[in-house]
Amino acid sequence: MQGTVDGFSYGLITPVTAYIMACLGGALGLRCTARSLMNERSWKAGWLALGATAIGSGIWTMHFIAMMGFSVKETPLNYDPSLTFASLGVAIVMVGVGIFIVGYRGVTPMALVTGGTITGLGIASMHYLGMAGIRLRGQLQYETFTVALSVVIAVVAATAALWAAVSIRGILSSLGASLVMGIAVSGMHYTGMAALSVHLHGVASAPGGESPAMLLAPMLIGPVVFLFIAGVVVMFDPLLVMGQPDWRSPRRAEAPGPALRPTQRR
Repeated sequence: MQGTVDGFSYGLITPVTAYIMACLGGALGLRCTARSLMNERSWKAGWLALGATAIGSGIWTMHFIAMMGFSVKETPLNYDPSLTFASLGVAIVMVGVGIFIVGYRGVTPMALVTGGTITGLGIASMHYLGMAGIRLRGQLQYETFTVALSVVIAVVAATAALWAAVSIRGILSSLGASLVMGIAVSGMHYTGMAALSVHLHGVASAPGGESPAMLLAPMLIGPVVFLFIAGVVVMFDPLLVMGQPDWRSPRRAEAPGPALRPTQRR
């Protein structure tokens, strides 16, 4: 028996909020990566790691806020905490690999293809691993072509995001890039959800139990708090505020004076 799947139980509230969180994580990640390029001598790895964690947390938060609106009419849902948080780790680690590749190798075709592919596969793995954590009286089934399309969207979006992370410097440009990233990540999520159907085991019954929103809200507290803290760090960093790289030598800023001719002996 096929279950009745509803991905928008709360209307537009969950997709819009999820999109905002994806944009926030993307914006913080782009600014952290730009900050790492301003300082080649120290803290580069730290800023890249902060950017990767921000993007990974933003994507993961986006996914599970969207999942608050997901329900199956005939059965209650539950979530396995270990798989749910494992999907967060996968997102952060694989996004981190992609950002470090491009952060240290630059915008070369090979770095972008390699980093974008790893990051995109990480985003897709996060999505489907998070879905594997759903517990219900039935089995999740996917349509192969649509799943493949969602993976392609994730890889293309990740490659574009990595290019933007090392190429875009201005705040307004970074904001525009984060809005595009939010659209791409949300598009990947809902494309993957369009591939989903649920085959129920046994006779359908009233779902009962706690709503997905009540189950997922406590899990989201940690990543949301982290994104807030990362936003404070980025907001009050002097180099990002002033836009001045700290690798410039003070001597380079000094204007050369007129050359003095040596005194000739009589």
